[in-house]
Amino acid sequence: MSDFISNGWSLFVIAGTVGGLIFCMALLIIASRRRVMSTDDTTGHVWDEDIREMNNPLPRWWMGLFVLTIIVGGIYLALYPGLGSFGGTLGWTSERQYQDEQAKAQAAMHQVYARFDTMPVETLARDPQAQGIGERLFANNCAGCHGADAKGSKGFPNLTDTDWLYGGDPDTIIQTITQGRQGTMPPMAAAVGTGEDVHNLAHYVLSLSASPHNSVAAALGKPKFVACAACHGMDGKGTQALGAPNLTDKIWLHGWGEPAIVAMINNGKHNVMPEHASRLSTEQIRVLAAYVWGKSHTGAVVSTASP
Repeated sequence: MSDFISNGWSLFVIAGTVGGLIFCMALLIIASRRRVMSTDDTTGHVWDEDIREMNNPLPRWWMGLFVLTIIVGGIYLALYPGLGSFGGTLGWTSERQYQDEQAKAQAAMHQVYARFDTMPVETLARDPQAQGIGERLFANNCAGCHGADAKGSKGFPNLTDTDWLYGGDPDTIIQTITQGRQGTMPPMAAAVGTGEDVHNLAHYVLSLSASPHNSVAAALGKPKFVACAACHGMDGKGTQALGAPNLTDKIWLHGWGEPAIVAMINNGKHNVMPEHASRLSTEQIRVLAAYVWGKSHTGAVVSTASP
């Protein structure tokens, strides 16, 4: 209620609210003093020959409840926000209550995460308690895109393999979760040439991973790959600093085959991994990163935990 553009609106709300309470009280007083309209305590209305509408006043206890409701409403408006820009004598705000609740939750959560503070991510990846917490964090924040099994789907990376767009070391995973990522593949058709050149380039890209392709078209498309080399490298193995995928493996994030590659060259692609620093604490992100790291390092986790 403190965002009004002028005091006039605040006064308008105060007048309407207080006026409503006064009107309700006056209506109750008038109703309590109302006289009976006929000697037989009815309004004179009759339905179906013998159903009469009575004109009895409200019971005193019922009137008392109405009056009590108005009094409680007045006390509430004095203590809490509700009268225009008046904040109430208690100074309560929903924002302050939210901050207080968050502070209590953070304090309680800190006790849980305190034992994880000095553990490296690799150690957290084999700690049962940390993994249990990480699994729940993943289910609540990551599974919607990467799947409950973390194997992803079209357009969403598989986190259980060793193919990482930006790198799969613990620090990079923490950075990715904290800050998010924005990967952009610009439309490259104009830089490549004609539609035929785009198809030839697509076959060359397929040849880099030894996928089925037309070798003649791939040979013609190879010179056109120079337009892609700035990000993917002349060898096509990608650049993790830019998030440019490795084209020499057989992992296709946005679909495999000539049509999918042609669409990518013509239309480009913009992918967003949202930041989680505003949703998760630093301790939570470390535990979540350990869980994600462990998904692609199952052998290392098991071999380290076995002794």
